[in-house]
Amino acid sequence: MPKVTFLHNDGTEDVVDTDPGTSLMQAAMLGGVAGIVAECGGSMMCATCHVYVSEDWMEKVGGRSEMEEDMLESTAEPCRPNSRLSCQISVSEDLDGLIVETPRTQL
Repeated sequence: MPKVTFLHNDGTEDVVDTDPGTSLMQAAMLGGVAGIVAECGGSMMCATCHVYVSEDWMEKVGGRSEMEEDMLESTAEPCRPNSRLSCQISVSEDLDGLIVETPRTQL
């Protein structure tokens, strides 16, 4: 079962075990991770599941779609090269140990 670590601005972290095939956003919601709002429930309409993927994981996580790029222009916190919408990341066994940072705010 893949394990994902969500780092928060206050120095705390949440570690979530999730089933392969679950989106990172769903894993955060099921794991009670603060900092992931997910207003639209994963339909890529709100950008409130924004995360910063640890640089070491960027290649394994993969790139953004054109639609995701557009949505990342509306995030509350600045978009960085490692910004992703967690609803667009499907957790697989290859992502076991993934580390992402939650932005200071989503709204």
